[in-house]
Amino acid sequence: MNLRKTMLIGAVLLTVLAAAAYSLQGTFVRHTGGPRVLVAYFSHAGENYAVGRVEKGSTAALAEMIAEETGGDLFEIKPKNDYPERLKDVLETARREQKENARPELAENVRNLADYDVIFLGYPVWCSDMPMPVYTFLETNDFSGKTIIPFATALSDSLTGNENNIPDHAKGAKVLNGIGLEGKFVHDTPRLAAPMVSEWLENVGWKDVGKTVD
Repeated sequence: MNLRKTMLIGAVLLTVLAAAAYSLQGTFVRHTGGPRVLVAYFSHAGENYAVGRVEKGSTAALAEMIAEETGGDLFEIKPKNDYPERLKDVLETARREQKENARPELAENVRNLADYDVIFLGYPVWCSDMPMPVYTFLETNDFSGKTIIPFATALSDSLTGNENNIPDHAKGAKVLNGIGLEGKFVHDTPRLAAPMVSEWLENVGWKDVGKTVD
């Protein structure tokens, strides 16, 4: 076999492997010796408050910062039916779903959640609550023995307090202190948001999950 054929076969194999990895997005565990981390997030592209129309929601940007810092795998919580493009319509839908206590069906689920120790859970604050697909995600998975750490984007740098109810929906999970950042701040100045995320991660204690005390 000549060199050209060998290089061609190698390129084909790399393409196949890359395609397989892409098809398993959100299910591949990058284990580096510490807790195994999944960054699961719900985010809305389209029209966002104070920043206009965006291709990537602020929560998605924040999720990527956390994944970069922790070495975690990203998984997007996506409803089977997309939300509207316009913010006004999104909020109307969110209010209706909250009133109905809806659980929108998800497009896909994590196929190997059992392999993770820590789940960073991200979402935008909609009408002072988590979007209903996040509740679907929590209630359709087994979180026994796992640690959930919430993060959110909102109109201000705060969570809503509803994150304290996560264990009611994610049975068996322990919840650590989360972080809330203004969505516009994350979108417009990621270089300033990143150090705040690093400091929070340093203080929240996620690296100690699973360690035993002698």
